[in-house]
Order: sequence, then C-alpha cells, then structure tokens
Amino acid sequence: MILAAAQTKPTQGDIVENLNDHYRLIEIASEHDVDLILFPEMSLTGYEREYADKLSFTESDSRLNKLRQLAVDYQMIIVVGAPIRINSELYIGSFILSPDNSISIYTKQFLHSGEEMFFDSSFAYNPMIEIEDERISLAICADIENRLHAENAHEAKSTLYIPSIFYTLNGISGAHEKLSQYAKTYSMNVMMSNFCGKSYELDAGGKTAFWNKKGDLIESLDDSHSGLLIIEKHNDLWLGKTIKDELFKKLI
Repeated sequence: MILAAAQTKPTQGDIVENLNDHYRLIEIASEHDVDLILFPEMSLTGYEREYADKLSFTESDSRLNKLRQLAVDYQMIIVVGAPIRINSELYIGSFILSPDNSISIYTKQFLHSGEEMFFDSSFAYNPMIEIEDERISLAICADIENRLHAENAHEAKSTLYIPSIFYTLNGISGAHEKLSQYAKTYSMNVMMSNFCGKSYELDAGGKTAFWNKKGDLIESLDDSHSGLLIIEKHNDLWLGKTIKDELFKKLI
C-alpha cells in the first residue's frame, strides 16, 4: 500500500487554479502508484469563512468531474477539502472520491472558535475508508483538538487516522505533539496534510507528516515548500519520502 499527503499553497478563492494544482499533484502521485492521496482542509478554495457560502460545493458539483475521473483512471482514492452544502446547511467537509466513481462526504465535527458563525457541524457524515487491511478514519483540523474524536476512531477499530488541517506556524508543533500522542495511545498510524505559505492572512505551518502506531515520526515535509509526502507499507513497516514542489515541477 502506498499513501500520499499533499502540502499545498492554495490561491485564495481561485477554484480553477487550485483544481489545476490538485490535478498536477495527483498525476505525480500516480507515477508512484499511490492508492490514496489526502489534501488539506478546504484545499479546493483555500481556508475561507466569509466567502465560503459563495464558493461552496455540492456532492453533484460538476467542478468535481475531472477529480472523479482521475480517481477512476488512476485507481486512487482522492480526498479533497471544500466548504460543502448539504440541503440548507453549510459544512467544512472532505469529498472522498473513489476508483469506482462513487463519492462520499465527511463533515467536520468540532468547529474552531468563530467557525460556528458560518458553518454547521455534524456527526452524521463520517464514512470509513477501507484499503486492503487498513481501516481509515478522517478528521478535519479542530477535530484533532478534541480527544474524543481520536478516541471514537479507535473505538471504530481504525488503523489509520488522516487529518486534513490548516495549522499556522505557531500551532503546528502542538499539532505534531498531539497527533504523535494519539498514534501511540490508540495504536493508530496517523497521516496529516497541511497548507504552507499564506492562507486567510495567516502563515500556514506546513510540516505535513506521518507517524506510526508507536507515535514515531516516520517522515515530514518542511514548513515552507509545497510537495508530496509519500508513505509505503512493507508488511507492518512504513517507509516515507518527500518530493518538494520545485523538484516535481521539472518532471512535467
């Protein structure tokens, strides 16, 4: 099994540009035979509150069509973030696009202070991803600040926990400590995807990373470059490598 976490620098509110960046990263991931790729919180729009409703996606949104086709073509599960409207409610969510062309939605369960002014939260949309013998639970950003979220994933017999986040330079070290502890406490491997660069007028912290179920950091990107973290499973051993953006741009 091969997994990838993308570290991106979103263009705020420019969905076309962000989609093109997703396509490029997914194509590079396909060259490494990746089975699942994870993108950061609201990766398709950049982190938004005030303009989230205007930029929001729906499950049948035609703007997802090429991503869905890439999931089929590359036989890859693609997890992307966006503000998602379901009926009359607006959520911070992740679309899970599968190789059989199906689509499912995860919604953020625990909102960051201030997000409740713009978004709803729900425990109703919480799909489990299964690849080979791995049971995978999703999380979005402030979900990881509530220990109950990771505990629930453990109770659901998850073996892999994959948060999509937007943490700043000041906050990312705390996120690393927390996720390492979750991995060790709940015996779950953890893969996290974060922004780098500036988003929502804040400096994102990068350091997209993977921890094994002992809480050991296997590999991490730096705090400033976009790129891919690629993790490969060999029996019960996970090995990692990173590809910085300026290197894989030369490949296309």
